[in-house]
Amino acid sequence: MAKCKCGNFTVHAVTLSSPSPALSCTVKAPLHAQVSRILVTDSASDNSSEPSASTFLQDPGYCFAGFCTFELNNNLLIDLSQTSRLIEDFLQLAKENTDNDLETCGILGASLERGIFYVTTLIIPKQESTSSSCQATNEDEAFVVQNEGSLCPVGWIHTHPTQTCFMSSVDLHTQYSYQVMVPEAFAIVVAPTDESRSNGLFRITDSGMNVLKDCKETGFHPHKETSDGSPVYEHCSHVYTNSNLRFEIFDLR
Repeated sequence: MAKCKCGNFTVHAVTLSSPSPALSCTVKAPLHAQVSRILVTDSASDNSSEPSASTFLQDPGYCFAGFCTFELNNNLLIDLSQTSRLIEDFLQLAKENTDNDLETCGILGASLERGIFYVTTLIIPKQESTSSSCQATNEDEAFVVQNEGSLCPVGWIHTHPTQTCFMSSVDLHTQYSYQVMVPEAFAIVVAPTDESRSNGLFRITDSGMNVLKDCKETGFHPHKETSDGSPVYEHCSHVYTNSNLRFEIFDLR
């Protein structure tokens, strides 16, 4: 395993079970860091055929191959905790693309512990980028990382090199593909040149999910209004910053 320093990262070259190598960057947390944890109440009944929250938390087998198969019956979102270094470290990896006015995207992988999703992994897949779009390629390599780490894909992150911080119609369709699988999934948009808001954490509203579900358009296009007049997407309120979180980056490019 080769080891080198890369900015604020310690970079390790590792080999996956897929044909391509990856880079693993581990960020060490400060010794006295603290985090507040909010537990989700188990509302499943004893007679339910669905696994209870306590059963799921004790059995990681319910989250396999990068997919989460569990849903809470009370429809409450599970809180997510992400490292305070995530956006900063992602911007470092995206710098070359950003300087060339090209978008960069990454996948967020999380583990579930004591009723909270902890975002422990950032995967940068091979990708094709333009100034206004980014498309992951060789997605099976990213799947291997999720599978081997028993990670749930709880969202994604991407840059808007010269645009403002918002969710485009293409972004919304990408977010829909995550959120329909994991309701807690969220999107991080990083817009370095937006002086009013350099980054944002977004998710699609319940009404917006119905709009996206029925939308068959591709490319950039307007979406119809929601049935109740609410926004299609909103800022996240269930994602918290955790300064005491193990964090790895796999750069598969």
